[in-house]
Amino acid sequence: MLELFAAAIGGYLLGSIPFGLVLVRMAGLGDIRAIGSGNIGATNVLRTGRKDLALATLALDAGKAGIAALIAKALGWGDWAAALAGFSAFFGHCFPVWLKFNGGKGVATFFGTLLALAFLPALIVCATWVAMAAIFRFSSLGALTAALVAPIAMFALGEPAAAAAALGMAALIFYRHQENIRRLIAGTEPKIGAKKS
Repeated sequence: MLELFAAAIGGYLLGSIPFGLVLVRMAGLGDIRAIGSGNIGATNVLRTGRKDLALATLALDAGKAGIAALIAKALGWGDWAAALAGFSAFFGHCFPVWLKFNGGKGVATFFGTLLALAFLPALIVCATWVAMAAIFRFSSLGALTAALVAPIAMFALGEPAAAAAALGMAALIFYRHQENIRRLIAGTEPKIGAKKS
């Protein structure tokens, strides 16, 4: 129980670091929450016109979740503790204490967690996002489809702990993407790379 508690708290604190907010401010571009959708994630950072900042945000947001899961693994805490650490990092990104629990939508941390927990099935999930985003040019549609595929892929390939984490993250991804879902239905969702003022 102590290991699970440490995994949850440590993962949450790592995940709650708002890299998108920090990087955009350091670049002198103001508060990312006042740009585009107001989200702190890589997709909204891209709307600043700075692809380098968006890529860095993507890598850091994914990395913080992956690191949380890998630390738990390295400490020998087992698959379920690692899955909890990764999920907690994802939860921390979505609801960071430093930003009054108003964070990102968790897509990068979702992928980072899955890649650290079960690399091969995670590649299937990543490929799903890439294919959907490339075909339809909607980041949100790619994320939602990947979220549906993730728990199925993890379970089918013998990763029950990762499947459980993926199921929880998928539920939160759909919750955090309610506005995107409405815009997709209405045909007003901005496409990848589009600036929104």
